[in-house]
Amino acid sequence: MTPTTEAAPAAATKEPAEKRSTRRPAIIAIANQKGGVGKTTTAVNLAACLAVAEKRTLLVDMDPQANATSGCGVQAADVEEGNVYHTLLGHLPIQDILQLTKIPNLSLVPSHINLTGAEVEMVNMIAREQKLHNILEDMGEDYEYVILDCPPSLGLLTLNALTAADSVLIPIQCEYYALEGLGKLLNTIRLIQRHLNKELQIAGVLLTMYDGRLNLSRQVADEVRSYFGNKVYKTAITRNVRLAEAPGHGQPIILYDIVSPGAQNYMSLAGEIIKHG
Repeated sequence: MTPTTEAAPAAATKEPAEKRSTRRPAIIAIANQKGGVGKTTTAVNLAACLAVAEKRTLLVDMDPQANATSGCGVQAADVEEGNVYHTLLGHLPIQDILQLTKIPNLSLVPSHINLTGAEVEMVNMIAREQKLHNILEDMGEDYEYVILDCPPSLGLLTLNALTAADSVLIPIQCEYYALEGLGKLLNTIRLIQRHLNKELQIAGVLLTMYDGRLNLSRQVADEVRSYFGNKVYKTAITRNVRLAEAPGHGQPIILYDIVSPGAQNYMSLAGEIIKHG
């Protein structure tokens, strides 16, 4: 199950957090081209927990499936004429499509199924991989964290997210074939580091769907830690029914059931990210 690629490249040297300009938020892309690993669940709930920790947070839904949008209680019909598609194509400024959520300090850039056409329409654009980067540069000091939910592919939308991001958080599910295809993502990150975003680094690897009672979960966790070392977050997201139910109610887990293990896991993850930068 080990990825058929060399180890992930060393992170580019960056200034300490205290020396960075307070005007630029920390931008974290949640990416893995493998579907069903918990990308959207992580994007929504991490963003919500950062906001609850009184960090001004923006969640950007870059997936045409728009699950992060509905997971925040925003309906597709309400954003059909104003979503990330219109901003990427230059039809509307990002300020015109922002949606407030039920959680103070958390704003949303919604997605819509019409985003599926963006990759085709952006093909002939100049610097098409940098559209999202340029859009977020205009946000200034409005936010402390920007969380980017990527689609389950390595297409132009994901490339835009990785080019705009400071770092990438990689969710890996504790199941068979967990590391299958991960080499492609690491190679993509390496290429982006070389040609588009020299500052991009791997923020960390997050174990999802973990069940400590199962030998398989423990074996996969050991294998991931063996491969990525200290890049693996101490927090693992355990299997939790309430966490799976929350999107159906259009709520992050901390609104749906704050005492559930899923809510506690994501609060712990947010604490790690705030502490370590």
